[in-house]
Amino acid sequence: MRTLLVLLALAGSATAEPASLVYLNGTPSPVFFNDGDSFRVLSGKYAGSKARLAGYNTLESFGPVHQWGGWTAKEMYVIAKMATLNARAGTWRCESDLKTDTYGRILWWCPGLAEDQVRKGLAHAMSVDQSPAKPELLAAQKEAIAAKRGMWAHGVPEYVLTSLHSVDERPGDEPAYNRLVSTEDGHSKKWEHKVEYQECDLLCWPEVGAPELAASLKEQSLPEAVAAYDDARLQRLFAHYIKDHTLGEVDAEQGLKEEGHRAPLQAAIASFIASGPTRACMVHTDFRRRFGAAKAVCLK
Repeated sequence: MRTLLVLLALAGSATAEPASLVYLNGTPSPVFFNDGDSFRVLSGKYAGSKARLAGYNTLESFGPVHQWGGWTAKEMYVIAKMATLNARAGTWRCESDLKTDTYGRILWWCPGLAEDQVRKGLAHAMSVDQSPAKPELLAAQKEAIAAKRGMWAHGVPEYVLTSLHSVDERPGDEPAYNRLVSTEDGHSKKWEHKVEYQECDLLCWPEVGAPELAASLKEQSLPEAVAAYDDARLQRLFAHYIKDHTLGEVDAEQGLKEEGHRAPLQAAIASFIASGPTRACMVHTDFRRRFGAAKAVCLK
């Protein structure tokens, strides 16, 4: 035990990162959890390697990008951070045949960690293809949903939207796809498209279009408010509401006319969301704009 404590202390002092103890194929190793489902090995046999943990997925922790049900994106960002802290707090045992994913990360199966994250509602069960997730994780997820723990406290979408990919990420390789993961059995499916996303675009499944939103607002006796906005502006209002349940600052070009519409518009958008299916939404940002000084404005 003393040797393990020394190992963790040395790893932490050398990297200025919080080290957690994980047994990798039986070898005690200090690791740094980047988030709730991945880590980097700090020293020892697997030093420098990056890991992606199999069987489950946590929400993205680089910014407030997820939303569904009664949650705001900022609240779901807190859940993502909680998953990271939960992973860092434990001692876990993982095994791997050392195969890697498309990003070069070693795939590790950490049964205790996976079940703990899912049971607490800090993660959801997932397979990377159309086969169901592991039965023990689906059982833990069913329990978490029934108890409304973690991410399931304010609604359960049919699918969790876990990643977005603009068509310009791989020019000539069309269609692009976004990943959807079933909350029923954990299988993955592709949402294929040929759209070049803009920074901070909000995408939802089932999809939400400006005409659909405008029609709903008209049904709620807000034709004057709808007439004041083009489709792009309606989409921006919807995206801002998803983020923090407000409509943001009053645009200078709209002036007091918009100010008079704010309260009824906000209530109408809330009603539109509540009356439809539970949509899983996610904000698109280029991976080069997720950290540091160049971070996208919607992540700040």
